[in-house]
Amino acid sequence: MKRPINELKQDIVFEAHIRGHVYKFHSTWGLFSPTQIDEGTKLLLDCVEPRPADTIIDIGCGYGAPGIPLAATASGGKVHMVDKDFVAVEYSKKNAAINGLDNCEVYLSNGFSNVPKEVKFDVVVSNLPAKSGRELFDIIIYDAKERLRSGGKFYVVTISGLKEFVKKNFKEAFGNYEKVKQGRNYTVALAVKK
Repeated sequence: MKRPINELKQDIVFEAHIRGHVYKFHSTWGLFSPTQIDEGTKLLLDCVEPRPADTIIDIGCGYGAPGIPLAATASGGKVHMVDKDFVAVEYSKKNAAINGLDNCEVYLSNGFSNVPKEVKFDVVVSNLPAKSGRELFDIIIYDAKERLRSGGKFYVVTISGLKEFVKKNFKEAFGNYEKVKQGRNYTVALAVKK
């Protein structure tokens, strides 16, 4: 039986248990993984260990699934959450407020395109969607290298079918690559700016 349209237009609300904390998320149909934190993001969040004062950017933040827990962990730092989808940006803003986080800047940006040039990051994270295409991956990888501070870390999670592509491109851009964790369907990779 079909659900009524007015019901489908309501926010999807769920809680997620991440690293011993409970976060509340609002989402909507049309955003990636709208009813729960996806497997790849969970794997990514298991691997990233930000310091309390880090400046972090979440590229392709969606409704804030990676950025919100990272902002809570780096409570003395700042987390930039960017997405090219204005609906995702609005939900990330809402979720940052709902979870009581005032160290988040959420705005529209295709990769780093609208990120202020003077801002440098300690950590860059991204759940790279397989359908974005090689060209956008290349732009994000090289922009991440340019925008990281020395010793900064770039974590990506992708479907495992892209792990060799990520390895090759991390080695080309950064000169290093580490497979941090591999799950059933997803792989988390790390490059460090030397």
